[in-house]
Amino acid sequence: MSSAALAARVTRMRESPSVAAAQRVRELKAGGRQILDLTVGEPDFDTPAHIKASAIEAMNGGLTKYTPVNGIPALRDAITKRVRAKTGLDYESDRITIGGGAKQVIFLALMATVETGVEVIVPAPYWVSYPDMVEAHDGTAIIVQCPEVDNFLLTPERLEAAISTNTRWVILNTPSNPTGAVYSADQLIALAEVLDRHPHVDVLSDEIYDEISYLDTPTPNLLSVAPHLQDRVFLTNGVSKAYAMTGWRLGYGTGNPELIGAINKLQSQSSSCPSSISQAAAAEALTGDQSFVTESVASYRHRRDVTFGLLDAIDGLEPVLPHGAFYLFVGCRSLIGSRTPEGTVLTGDQDVVLYLLDHASVATIQGSAYGADGYFRVSFATSEDVLRSAAASISSAISSLTR
Repeated sequence: MSSAALAARVTRMRESPSVAAAQRVRELKAGGRQILDLTVGEPDFDTPAHIKASAIEAMNGGLTKYTPVNGIPALRDAITKRVRAKTGLDYESDRITIGGGAKQVIFLALMATVETGVEVIVPAPYWVSYPDMVEAHDGTAIIVQCPEVDNFLLTPERLEAAISTNTRWVILNTPSNPTGAVYSADQLIALAEVLDRHPHVDVLSDEIYDEISYLDTPTPNLLSVAPHLQDRVFLTNGVSKAYAMTGWRLGYGTGNPELIGAINKLQSQSSSCPSSISQAAAAEALTGDQSFVTESVASYRHRRDVTFGLLDAIDGLEPVLPHGAFYLFVGCRSLIGSRTPEGTVLTGDQDVVLYLLDHASVATIQGSAYGADGYFRVSFATSEDVLRSAAASISSAISSLTR
């Protein structure tokens, strides 16, 4: 097939930078390099035993056939209870969609609503896939820079300024990938007040990291502070991060019945339904023993503190302490302009990331991939030994730069 035969939506999309980085690490390892991989946003824990047992039971019980497009009743019921506990709101079956991961659910929601002329507000730093998903459906991603001075969060003033008559969505991701930033209840109330003045704008609220929080109270939720927006908020979540179930590919969304119906229609013509076995496992994850979540978050908190302390002690790095998720967003602007031992000038954060890969054997992802130049992201969802070794290697490599 010639390149001219490909649809424009494909040729204008980038490959996911995080997926590309992970693939590069696999290639280097296959070539014999020992790489300390801090790229992948994937828990290093195994899926809890009771969840795997529920999947085995489902298979032995014959749950191996097609299911309804929007999932088995047990999972829909589990989602209803979880979202009610989070928001205080009830969601019937016609307000629930279930897909092959939260990523697919978000993609289908944008497919159902975005076309030429439609704008989607994307606060930066952003998860790498948001802008490309918008552009894949012929929409325009309106990137709004949210600087570190504002804790990388969208302010009411910036939201107001970005809204036009063509705005269809604003995307909120809290806790955030890549920064770990979390909106407070007061900040969400302030954003809701802006939304009240613009009833044509809906919110895509990506809450995939909501259980991985280092706050003393549960992660605030837009609908818990502004329940009157129920029909305008599409809430997405899943089991990948909180329950170490990335490979199970199970996510869900709740929202306006008309939108949910459109998403389910699209799924019926693409993947038909999510994996029946994964659905059974997800139902157990959401309703069963939650001690794994508590224990894993405690481990992430310890790793966060260790990694932050080690990187903060390195001259030239300025890590930002996250309040959720399992990432550190690390400022490296003072390294830009430095010379490597070979005399090469580091001209941007991608050069910094490549330098760390080549000279420290540490794999990270450049902040520019997330719409924020002068940073790089590290994942601390790996062992403390790897994190300590990576920090030591980074320190040694940076000390070799001429500034």
